[in-house]
Amino acid sequence: MSDPAQGGSWVGALFARELRLSVRVGGGALIGVLFFLAVIAVIPFGVGPDLKLLARIGPAVLWIGALLATLLGLDRLFQADRDDGSLDLMLMAGRPLELVVLVKCLAHWAGTGLPLVIAAPVLAIFLNLEPLATGAVTLTLAVGTPALTLIGAIGAALTVSLRRGGLLLAVLVIPFSIPVLIFGVSAADAAITDPTPFLTPFLFLCALTLVASVVGPVAAAMALRFSSD
Repeated sequence: MSDPAQGGSWVGALFARELRLSVRVGGGALIGVLFFLAVIAVIPFGVGPDLKLLARIGPAVLWIGALLATLLGLDRLFQADRDDGSLDLMLMAGRPLELVVLVKCLAHWAGTGLPLVIAAPVLAIFLNLEPLATGAVTLTLAVGTPALTLIGAIGAALTVSLRRGGLLLAVLVIPFSIPVLIFGVSAADAAITDPTPFLTPFLFLCALTLVASVVGPVAAAMALRFSSD
């Protein structure tokens, strides 16, 4: 029987390893934030000086920018492990692969998704968002971006054996990310102008994240096992 303390130790060690990989130079954390900044910064130039229009579309723009920035680093979620043989060791170690995938996704989100959430209130200034709107968008991003990472893990696992599968990954992931985008933007809009209560779409967003936390690791683990055969 395995020692529970040892089980916790390998989970913590794996989380720390994945977090270091995600925040190192070239790991995608800084690149994601810079891409997020670039998307938000160019919108006012394209829309024009209409501050009311910017405030109205601001939540949707922030969510779309976060989705695109999340896609940037997903192709490296399992690719590096496959290239250096770490993925084969994980498969042979006897550890629950679903738990391994979940820990990798959490570490990846902490290194790449969490900086986007932290940067959102600052970037909201470019879109003339009020404090209430800024808080609503930040809260929905904090709840919804883990779902984007977990859904993206399925696409990353399916394309792990392909060279330069980043474009295919985006094609696979974006359609399944649309519900998260819809309820994230709906919740943020409801907190500002929409008569629909904020809590209803926000709870749907929380439910999507919970479902993704179960389905994502299971589906990604199945894809990884299939790719190793």
